[in-house]
Amino acid sequence: MTTTSGTFTPDPGAAPLSRMIRAQAALETRMLLRNGEQLLLTVVIPTLLLVLFSAVDIVDTGEGKAVDFLAPGVLALAVMSTAFTGQAIATGFERRYGVLKRLAASPLPRTGLMAAKTCSVLVTEVLQIALLTVIAFALGWSPHGNPFAVVLLLLLGTAAFSGLGLLMAGTLKAEVTLAAANLVFLLLLVGGGVIVPLEKFPDAARTVLELLPISALSDGLRDVLRDGAAMPWADLGILAGWAVLGLGAAGRLFRWE
Repeated sequence: MTTTSGTFTPDPGAAPLSRMIRAQAALETRMLLRNGEQLLLTVVIPTLLLVLFSAVDIVDTGEGKAVDFLAPGVLALAVMSTAFTGQAIATGFERRYGVLKRLAASPLPRTGLMAAKTCSVLVTEVLQIALLTVIAFALGWSPHGNPFAVVLLLLLGTAAFSGLGLLMAGTLKAEVTLAAANLVFLLLLVGGGVIVPLEKFPDAARTVLELLPISALSDGLRDVLRDGAAMPWADLGILAGWAVLGLGAAGRLFRWE
C-alpha cells in the first residue's frame, strides 16, 4: 500500500475571516441575550414604557393616539439601549478583565472583532424591533411612510450610538462606564423626545436637545412613521455627524487594555 506524500502533513492556519466573524458574532449575541441586566435595558424597559404610556394618559403627546407618538420613540430607545448602553457596559468589563487583550492575540483581527460586535448589535436590534412592533400593533399603532428612510435612520442611529458606546468603554474604567452609561440612558430617556415631546421643554433647552442623537432618531422615525415624511434629511444629517465623530474618536482613542 502506498500513500501520497504529504497526505497526513499538518496544515495549521486560521479559519476564513467570514467564518471567524460569524462565530464571534454568534457568541456575542448569546452572551448578550443571557445577561439579565442587558435584557432589562434592551427588552423589558422599552416594552413597559410602550405599554404603560400608551394605556395610561400620563404625558400629553399631542393630537392622535398616544401609541403613534410613543412607538417611534421607543424604537429609538431600543437602538440606544443596545448599541450604546449595553455595548458600552459589556465592552468596558471585557476590557477590564482582559478579554479584549486575549482576543487581540487570537487569529481574529481587531477589525473582525468590531465587525462581530456590530453584527451582534444588529441581530439584537432586529429582535427588539420585531417584538416592539408586534406590541405596538396590538396597542393600535398604524404606521406609514418610507420604509427605506426608517432603515436608514436605524442604521445611522446604530452607528452613532455604537461609536459613542465604544468610545466610553475604551477610555473609562469599567465601573465609571457602568455608572455613566446608565445615567446617560436615563437622562436621554427623559430629555430625548422618547416619551416627552420636545415641545414641552423651554426653547433654549429644546434647541440643544434637538441636536442629540436620540432626539434626531426619535424625531426622524416619528416624522416618517407618524407624519409620512419622505426623508428627514436634517435628522439624518445629525445622526451621520454623531456617527462620524463617535466612530472616529473611538478608533483613535480606544484602549484595549
